[in-house]
Amino acid sequence: MKLAEALMERADLQKRLSQLKSRLSMNAKVQEGEKPAEDPETLLSELDTVIAQLETLITRINRTNAAPLAENGDAILALLARRDCLRLQTDALRDFLSDASATVMRGTKSEVVIRSTVSVAELQKKIDALAKELRELDVRIQSLNWSTELL
Repeated sequence: MKLAEALMERADLQKRLSQLKSRLSMNAKVQEGEKPAEDPETLLSELDTVIAQLETLITRINRTNAAPLAENGDAILALLARRDCLRLQTDALRDFLSDASATVMRGTKSEVVIRSTVSVAELQKKIDALAKELRELDVRIQSLNWSTELL
């Protein structure tokens, strides 16, 4: 099984788990003398099975993500951490750039002049470079997901 397939299966199991929790909740109580729409014991058994499958799959995914790669020794986990940090950095810089580049309208020449504290053009170039690095890293991670065998 490839890592990408395992990630899709994990998402399916998580969705199924959520649905089981909802179904259990709907069948937790009934009016005296009535029967639940679904047998809670059957649902609880199915819940145990799904959780066991999910635990096994998550363990394999994490083991695979932590394993070093042949090409340069980095683990997928390290690449994922780098990607997350690049996203945080570009988002923070974009927010700051938005504030720094916003113009303040003056009604008269005697009003206070508001200027940016940074070079907007230089900051935009830095953001563009970080965004490019993020895109390239994301492509690399995606290609590894489709070519890395699950451990």
